[in-house]
Amino acid sequence: MDAAQQDTTARARELQRSWYGEPLGALFRRLIDDLGLNQARLAAVLGLSAPMLSQLMSGQRAKIGNPAVVQRVQALQELAGQVADGSVSAAEATDRMDVIKKSQGGSVLTGSSQTTASSGAPTVRRVVREVQSLLRSVAAAGDIIDAADTLAPSHPELAEFLRVYGAGRTAEAVAHYESHQS
Repeated sequence: MDAAQQDTTARARELQRSWYGEPLGALFRRLIDDLGLNQARLAAVLGLSAPMLSQLMSGQRAKIGNPAVVQRVQALQELAGQVADGSVSAAEATDRMDVIKKSQGGSVLTGSSQTTASSGAPTVRRVVREVQSLLRSVAAAGDIIDAADTLAPSHPELAEFLRVYGAGRTAEAVAHYESHQS
């Protein structure tokens, strides 16, 4: 890859970070890992071609043009969190992915009602997943734990935060979040 291609890819990933909260390569890899998928299955569930998924993951393409696909990504993120915290079994996840695959989507704004409380504020789980996503887009779990170990002697609370949100399960992070609200 030449310098111009690297610049284009870096710009695409920055745009993805601003639009989707993180580069799509990191987001899609996490969905693949969390839901036990391969790229072809993820592409099928999202309603993308395998080459399009690959282009989005690699930063050759920045934006998902179809709002229904964006909603499916959001639905899969929520499902992955439910699988991670044990509230949804692998078998249920497979059934739900089939439902997500068939969904046509709607307004991106009205789609958010599934992830917000009745007050319109983001749910604790959504906030926690966003923090986890951000930390995990910056560093791998092992690196986050190493950083936490380094910080532990002088900043134990910050080290705990890094461990729980950067490498822990969503349920642990939700409990941590709730215990620190006054």
